[in-house]
Amino acid sequence: MKQFPLKLVSRRMLAPTVGHYVLQRDDGEPLDYIPGQFIQVHFQYADGTATKRSYSLATIHDHAMGPGETVEIAVSYVAGGAATALFEGLREGEAVQASGPFGRFCLMPADANRRYLLIATGTGVTPYRAMLPQLERQIRERGIQVVLLFGARTPEELLYGDEFRAFAERVPGFRFVPCFSRELPADPHPDVRHGYVQQFLAEFAPDGNGDIAYLCGNPNMVDACFEALKGYGLAVPQIRREKYVSSK
Repeated sequence: MKQFPLKLVSRRMLAPTVGHYVLQRDDGEPLDYIPGQFIQVHFQYADGTATKRSYSLATIHDHAMGPGETVEIAVSYVAGGAATALFEGLREGEAVQASGPFGRFCLMPADANRRYLLIATGTGVTPYRAMLPQLERQIRERGIQVVLLFGARTPEELLYGDEFRAFAERVPGFRFVPCFSRELPADPHPDVRHGYVQQFLAEFAPDGNGDIAYLCGNPNMVDACFEALKGYGLAVPQIRREKYVSSK
């Protein structure tokens, strides 16, 4: 897979340790992808050893991407991390080398389910942000329900939380359930929960006959929810997983 330059257009902080980066492919070629896919960023450690990191595309995207269009990723900062140093040091107009897109963590055209259970922690929520236009279309055309269970420690770490809440209020059929493990917001919405996402699966009565689940983020959460969902009767092909392992 050939590499291409991605130039930094802008960045903002989503949370105390997560940056939202807007990047533009800088070689005149399009970067077309399916929501749910990721890119890899290639760089070198201080000793010259080549390495790479994977980032799900967070772009809200419902059309073919032409040359010059931007893509968006969320980058978790890890203290002492080589990728963190790369991204923190990146200036607007400078480029990183990337490849992709990769992955099959996508909504499938043949899905005939009645409901999607989308479950995430941390930056694992980024692929679901990219899926919003597709989900809105499926809610409208197929009459499906969508529940997004999103785990964060504190309200300030709830990535894109305002966007998901606004989408839930605009689109009947989409429910946004933030689960805070450490502290709750001052004035919590009725759908806010206190605890870990896997504690609240039972409330939504997962159903092997009508549900397809997506799990993305912390490996312990992904494993716990995978076992729980199998216990509710979901077959393995109905549970689609992507683990985010943080590395230095």
